[in-house]
Amino acid sequence: MATLNSNIPPGPLAEKWSQHKFNSKLVNPANKRKYEVIVVGAGLAGASAAATLSELGYRVKCIVFHDSPRRAHSIAAQGGINAAKNYQNDGDSVYRLFYDTIKGGDYRAREANVHRLAEVSVNIIDQCVAQGVPFAREYGGLLANRSFGGAQVSRTFYARGQTGQQLLLGAYSALSKQVGAGAVELVTQHEMVDLVVIDGHAKGVITRDLVTGKFHRHSGDAVVLATGGYGNVFNLSTYARGSNATAIWRAYKRGACFANPCYTQIHPTCIPVSGDYQSKLTLMSESLRNDGRIWVPKNAADCKKNPNEIPEEDRDYYLERIYPSFGNLAPRDVSSRAAMRMCDEGRGVGESGLGVYLDFADAIQRYGRQAAARANIESPTAAQVLHFGEAAVKERYGNLFDIYKEITDEDAYKQPMRIYPAVHYTMGGLWVDYNLMSNLPGLFVLGEANFSDHGANRLGASALMQGLSDGYFVLPNTINGYLAGQKPNNKPSTDAPEFAEAQERSEAVIRRLMSVKGKEPVNHYHKRLGLIMWKRCGMARTREGLQKGIEEIQALREEFWAGVNVPGSADNMNQALERANRVADFMELGELMCRDALSREESCGGHFREEYQYPDGECLRDDENFAHVAAWEYQGDGVEPLRNVEPLNYEFVKMSVRSYK
Repeated sequence: MATLNSNIPPGPLAEKWSQHKFNSKLVNPANKRKYEVIVVGAGLAGASAAATLSELGYRVKCIVFHDSPRRAHSIAAQGGINAAKNYQNDGDSVYRLFYDTIKGGDYRAREANVHRLAEVSVNIIDQCVAQGVPFAREYGGLLANRSFGGAQVSRTFYARGQTGQQLLLGAYSALSKQVGAGAVELVTQHEMVDLVVIDGHAKGVITRDLVTGKFHRHSGDAVVLATGGYGNVFNLSTYARGSNATAIWRAYKRGACFANPCYTQIHPTCIPVSGDYQSKLTLMSESLRNDGRIWVPKNAADCKKNPNEIPEEDRDYYLERIYPSFGNLAPRDVSSRAAMRMCDEGRGVGESGLGVYLDFADAIQRYGRQAAARANIESPTAAQVLHFGEAAVKERYGNLFDIYKEITDEDAYKQPMRIYPAVHYTMGGLWVDYNLMSNLPGLFVLGEANFSDHGANRLGASALMQGLSDGYFVLPNTINGYLAGQKPNNKPSTDAPEFAEAQERSEAVIRRLMSVKGKEPVNHYHKRLGLIMWKRCGMARTREGLQKGIEEIQALREEFWAGVNVPGSADNMNQALERANRVADFMELGELMCRDALSREESCGGHFREEYQYPDGECLRDDENFAHVAAWEYQGDGVEPLRNVEPLNYEFVKMSVRSYK
């Protein structure tokens, strides 16, 4: 059984992080260059970690499967990044951000980790501004803020609808500086396929060159995984198609515990599925819910009508009705389930009936009248109000409206957007302690690849915050404690037998995939897996459905290994082989997700078991039996994994019924 020691420092909540930094061991500056750290991934968490560790003096090797770190999925984030700056003077504070995040996660996250995240958030903005990130600004030049779901203050900093892209360019510039200085070795188009463990410590990785097919061994004094989330197990999601779970899954097979794998975030504002041909889904930023109003027809008979022809009295603004305190900015899990209920009642819109409206008509009118007043137009015409209003909305959200038009061929300025929930983020990941180190010494895990900060539901605009927090500020202060206990200039040779064994395991998987010579392409199995996962382990789960899901995935996995067709060869660029290697891991991970959901007999955040709900359909938690982290330990192929438990002890916050009404 794995040892799960969270290593949460003692003392008052607000002093834990500063005291921990003071009490941690340090590495002499002259000794730092004697240690090499391998960072896998170069999104926000990976790029910021690699740049900062090298600035501190460590030798760093950064490995990424893209041809450039600029292609990391962090670039896709739209809406913003949270920080407790209180620029709006609306009552925000570090403690309020901490509390909103704890509550938003349905009291299933660690207090100490979340408070540290809230503390560090204020530094992230300063760091990014210094890098030149072009955050939106008010008329007077101060940084602008907007609201996101689960909060009643404006704390989200943004760069129009391109926040992730601009933040990643900032981190990439910091990384590029260090690459140019020779402090970071950047290895592109290499995918990590195994973790090397020597004497119980993570000491290297095996990668496969995606251009030549050759395997390479990389040795280090510590390994950092910053490889993102695993939502593509559902096939259709808002993730980039290349996003995968292989790095953390292979680490799980080497002894790192996988925590809370069933915690999946469903985002409420995605463009609905339009056909079986789709390979991914597109997100409409949560920022749109600041001004857009979400509704469905009150009468099912009106669902096929032109929405502009449905009178106001026949519209159900259901989020404003059910959750009047938060309205359209209710948290993502709450809003997603509400949309699902509307569609289950037969009031969904669009051809499939799986959609709700996100309407900007009121916002256009409001902004239009304000703009007319500023222009000293006392009695503006309807056309003038419309013109000014559309211009104001375009200034705030124009690129998002352009994306919607490109995909749907509909003008969201003239008629409401159609949206529906879709898989967007995974709160589960490899288990880590307060230092971001897994139960496997020497293996550190950052950003979405770990489980630590969001509990059972992530608040909007907190993913970018966690990635940069982990990379810029947390890991550089915690990895010292581990490296100080390792002999300098003592990283293992890549000729060690453990490296040879790990490479042989990886090569065996590739040989097996190439030797099947079946009839069905990889996507055939990925689609079927995604349908099973969405039906059995999606927005709503049941004991019976999860049990069937496990059986169905096991049967599908047998079919996959007997019938998959991977054309081409393994000794050159072969994207079908890349996908097959990743889907093989998704097959196993999907089963673990179902097992985790089956064992957690409660509803919390994004994990909704239909057997456990209040009469009004809200989540019914079981704090007595499930106020803990479930950390699964690999026991071997075909053997049921071991479920370890880390209790969640709340010293400073009282667990209560989570209500946004």
